[in-house]
Amino acid sequence: MNSPDQNKFQADDEDTLISRSELKRQMEALKQLGKRITELRPDQQEKIPMDESLRAAVTETRRITSNGALKRHMQFIGKLMRHADVDAIRHALDEFDTASQAHNQKFHAIEQWRERLLVEGATGNEALETFIDTYPQTDIQQLRQLIRNTRQEIKKQQAPVQYRKLFRFLRDTTEEPV
Repeated sequence: MNSPDQNKFQADDEDTLISRSELKRQMEALKQLGKRITELRPDQQEKIPMDESLRAAVTETRRITSNGALKRHMQFIGKLMRHADVDAIRHALDEFDTASQAHNQKFHAIEQWRERLLVEGATGNEALETFIDTYPQTDIQQLRQLIRNTRQEIKKQQAPVQYRKLFRFLRDTTEEPV
């Protein structure tokens, strides 16, 4: 028969014991995951799937300036993370992590859209129509203006200001819910 202390260290869905060291490693990993969330911009934090208590704690982090208080607050966020869907949060964070494959694939897709709109748009509107069909929330007038300005910029061999604006517009449009 297990003593009350041993029950505390048993995994919920397994019959194996988890050591205190392993529990500490798991809690530290949750705390680090919570820290990554707090380092995101507010608009990125909104896209992370978390419950209201965790969202409030993450938002509260912005106003804490004391190192000791911040350390205690990160412990609290780690505690709240125990009840969160960690896999969904990790997946969402990977989209914002510039070193992740998901982030790179998303940006490559946006770059391909930009090149396709600039190249194919000169011969016809197939790429533009495909983009609008894929993302119906697109501001068509603004997109056409950005494409036109970017082409003029390329033709005049100017600094890529419009080129970057077009990329940001495509990024924002593809991130919006359909």
